[in-house]
Amino acid sequence: MKMKRILLLGGTGDALRIARQLGAEHVYSLAGLGKVPDDLACSVRVGGFGGSEGMARYIEGEDIGLVLDATHPYAAQISANAAQASRAARVPYWALRRPAWQPQDGDDWRMVGDWTELTDALAPFRKPLFTLGREPLAHLDEIPPHQFWTVRCLDAHEDTPRARILAARGPFTLEGERALFALQAFDVVVSKNSGGNATEAKLEVARERGLPVVMLRRPELPAADREFERVADLLEALQAAD
Repeated sequence: MKMKRILLLGGTGDALRIARQLGAEHVYSLAGLGKVPDDLACSVRVGGFGGSEGMARYIEGEDIGLVLDATHPYAAQISANAAQASRAARVPYWALRRPAWQPQDGDDWRMVGDWTELTDALAPFRKPLFTLGREPLAHLDEIPPHQFWTVRCLDAHEDTPRARILAARGPFTLEGERALFALQAFDVVVSKNSGGNATEAKLEVARERGLPVVMLRRPELPAADREFERVADLLEALQAAD
């Protein structure tokens, strides 16, 4: 794809789909978590920028003409830095805003805004499944005496007497989630409202089993010059801008 040089901020499956359409002159930037792709035509940059000012300097120094934000919906600080850096460097800032999941009939969602609210909501339960990423790993010494946690995240980590750590990367199938839930007998699921279908199966299994879901609210994200809900729409817009 030929156009002004793109800085693609990624780390999600959606971002990788976009990166696979970019030519050698463009840059795919990753924070460094998880697997770094080695089969892309575009350049891959790993690591931070040093806040919005550092990103603005990078944009100007690398002659970037468009910033594409395809980070996770909960990567609020990265998105804020990207929006500010784009304004400072006077380049367009486009964002892929994946639609949030919506509760369906039979769902029992308990919405929370932060870790304190989350732990309060979990107080009645004994065997939660955490699907929040790495954050619960910082709280393994805070597990209440009546609870045993299962934490699913990208990071490998030793189990503890009070927690099981499952290092796994989506997408997760409905059959696989059913088997996991049946084996571990979770009584509550803890989730971010990530949207998309890669990790949605856990919500369907929770619905099937009548389990509540403690759902972390999405953070507020900065407005973009153009926002897209689907990768296909963003790629079409890039093609039209060629």
